Amino acid sequence: MFDVITVGASSQDVFLGGKAFQPNVETDGELTEQFPLGAKVEVDNVLFSTGGGATNAAVTFARNGLSTAFIGRVGSDPAASAVREELAAEGVDTTHIAVDGELATDYSTILLAPTGERTILIYRGASQHLNWNEHDLGELKAKWAYVTSAAGNFEFLHAFADWANENGIKVAMDPGKKELANVEQMKKLLDKLTLVKANKEELGPLVGQTEPEQIVRALIDHVDYAIVTDGPGGSYATDGKQIIKAGMYEDVPVRDRTGAGDAFGSGFVAKIIAGADITEAITFGSANSTSVVKTIGAKAGILHSDAQIHDMPLEISNF
Repeated sequence: MFDVITVGASSQDVFLGGKAFQPNVETDGELTEQFPLGAKVEVDNVLFSTGGGATNAAVTFARNGLSTAFIGRVGSDPAASAVREELAAEGVDTTHIAVDGELATDYSTILLAPTGERTILIYRGASQHLNWNEHDLGELKAKWAYVTSAAGNFEFLHAFADWANENGIKVAMDPGKKELANVEQMKKLLDKLTLVKANKEELGPLVGQTEPEQIVRALIDHVDYAIVTDGPGGSYATDGKQIIKAGMYEDVPVRDRTGAGDAFGSGFVAKIIAGADITEAITFGSANSTSVVKTIGAKAGILHSDAQIHDMPLEISNF
């Protein structure tokens, strides 16, 4: 019996940093980086890590004392070995990883600007082709599942959610852009979920609302927990009893934003699985996300269960 299983993408990431990636050209109001073709561009540092929303979430759960398994798809290549080795080192079960015979493991090259912003060059490979028939989950038991993007593969998502519901597994989901772009399918999936988390622009169309508080109020008709993020406007969460609005946990220097959203969502769910209320959950999720942006890579800054967490600004109202 696992406390939680995570489902979705995994990748190998290489981070390139240095002055070469300082944005210096403004195009239509946006700063851009430009490199002349044929040139050799020197970088100041290189770091190899692994990413993908489902593996990032798995590390949050494992570091917080929850028995965790990962379900995903990789290629047969060194990047797949890196994913397996990093998860195993964190104590995450990897026996339910499927291997693609043709496609390589997802791979990202992240160009880090000194400001903490980044440009990501991404190869979307094996993880984008999850196949329900490749996963023999007959003996797998869990209390929760945490589902990230499946590249809009609703056939897989519905099959997984149906299996989880039939086996008494609560399903939390942090959907990706391809899932959220298909409003009708996401509406059908909502009623199979226990928790959903995304930003207001993404979740609003599902319930016909635009303001974060109204979105969470509407979502609670479908799920037990709803989380809506609003960028600088903070984040909102409800359990149908209270609505929490959270501000900034800490104002910290940002080195790299990669994985910040994964850290927030999985941090919130980790506390819910452990029996905490939503005020503690949103505080830990915010602290986890803040810790991640202070380091390079999606996993290095993920908090452990013994991390010292302080209070943060919260507005609490009854539902």
